[in-house]
Amino acid sequence: MANRRLIWLILPTLAGCGAYSMDAGYGDSGAAGDRNFDGAADEDGAGGWDTGYAPEEPDEDGLLPPATTDKYVFVANPDRNTVTRISASTLAVITTEVGVTPEVVRTTADYTTAAVFNTGSDSVSIVDSESLSVVEVAVRPNLNQMVLSPDGKVVACYHDAAARADTDLDDGALSFNEVSIVNLTTGAHIPMVVGFNPREIRFTRDSTKMVVVSDSYLAIVDLSAATLEPVRVRISEDTVDPPAAEELVITPDGQYAIVRQFGGEDLVVVNLADNSVERVDVGDDPTDIDVTPDGARAVAVARGSRELWLYDLSDIFATPVIVDMPSDLVLGSLAMSPDGTKGLLYSTATGDSRFASWDLTAEDPASSITSYSSVKPLSGVRISPTGNTAMLLHDDSNGDTPSSSVFYNEYALTLLSLTDFFANPIRLPGEPDESATTEDGELGFLIMKDQPWMLQLNFETLIHESISLKSIAEHIGVIPDSQQVYISQNHELGRISFYEPSTGDMQTVTGFELNSGIEY
Repeated sequence: MANRRLIWLILPTLAGCGAYSMDAGYGDSGAAGDRNFDGAADEDGAGGWDTGYAPEEPDEDGLLPPATTDKYVFVANPDRNTVTRISASTLAVITTEVGVTPEVVRTTADYTTAAVFNTGSDSVSIVDSESLSVVEVAVRPNLNQMVLSPDGKVVACYHDAAARADTDLDDGALSFNEVSIVNLTTGAHIPMVVGFNPREIRFTRDSTKMVVVSDSYLAIVDLSAATLEPVRVRISEDTVDPPAAEELVITPDGQYAIVRQFGGEDLVVVNLADNSVERVDVGDDPTDIDVTPDGARAVAVARGSRELWLYDLSDIFATPVIVDMPSDLVLGSLAMSPDGTKGLLYSTATGDSRFASWDLTAEDPASSITSYSSVKPLSGVRISPTGNTAMLLHDDSNGDTPSSSVFYNEYALTLLSLTDFFANPIRLPGEPDESATTEDGELGFLIMKDQPWMLQLNFETLIHESISLKSIAEHIGVIPDSQQVYISQNHELGRISFYEPSTGDMQTVTGFELNSGIEY
């Protein structure tokens, strides 16, 4: 059974601007300061785009969001080495001690267990969601990330260099090749060496295998075996200067793992049954790869050759369909709607205030992509659960944004209708943080760093509303099977609020350690 997840949206907030049509051409369409198009043909005739851009920046969730069951919210309190369980219906508060500096909380699909990763004590606390009994399991030192298998039976901890903080590393002897697996039923700890610099861990849908991608290796672990041990598969033919692996996807049937390497011209395909390695062509400089929501196709974005490569996952080695992207744009990232009919193409690396829509249902691929302008370069995209609205994220870097723009040096968020591509850009007074949507896709909620309020977004009207909080917001989410929002906040003894959109009621619990009452 798949682990139930909230949809986290890392978005900006506040201060409204008028809605506008994407045809209005906001922003300077001239050359950006560091734009690399020279208009001339390469030696191979592919055109004049320099593929020397930085990698595309993936959207990342915050490290410390609360975790939910059907009845409870679990909040880690890293400064007090505790986890607090709060009843979503009664707001009853109970706190239990875990390890030192709890940083990540995950809840199992059956809601019976919360797993807590304690970075300060290098341990995982296994917490019974009803009794709050705790079993603490030591793991390898200096790990900073934890993932949960879909069936909720194991967690895996690893050191993600991309998420490393300055204080993460001890002074002693360290390995950057290790992973710790913890069985949440038995409490068993299985350490293993997987390959230098593990970047991502994924599981097959049936949770029978765990796959770890590192710079040069793919480590495959059969989770159904009596003894867990990695099978390490070299994924780079260059043993001296291999291209770094950047992304891993597993086909829905669990047969293949597909690895994208930065600057490569092919994809590495590993058969998870016999560990054999093959390669498929992908065009120049692949920067993103995704599986369509129906699991039928994989889509790779070849940023350098300005192409989309579509692979039939029923026969991944069959000749792929190639769709040309606009020749005047560098597009390196793809976000698809949940129904798989629409996509938005953009780049976080070029500084261009441009993006493109992609109609995946179009019979003529040549007419399936349409370019648009935006108020600023994009730093990320999120699409609502219904697929009718997108949120374009813009950070405070300017790219080709003219200095006369009201968005110059500002954070921004654009609410974009995917029906007619009408948009409402919103200038923001601070850095965007976490966000979530209701399961029906009607509303979105987001918070900003160092701000004591929440933003409510209506995905149908494109209207936003500011909702005041009692202190600075830290994490946000939606209770499963409801529209009720929870917002944990910065307070020396802990604070969390529950907001009901239908009535506008806000209830706040303050003082976790003191079991304080509700403040209305």
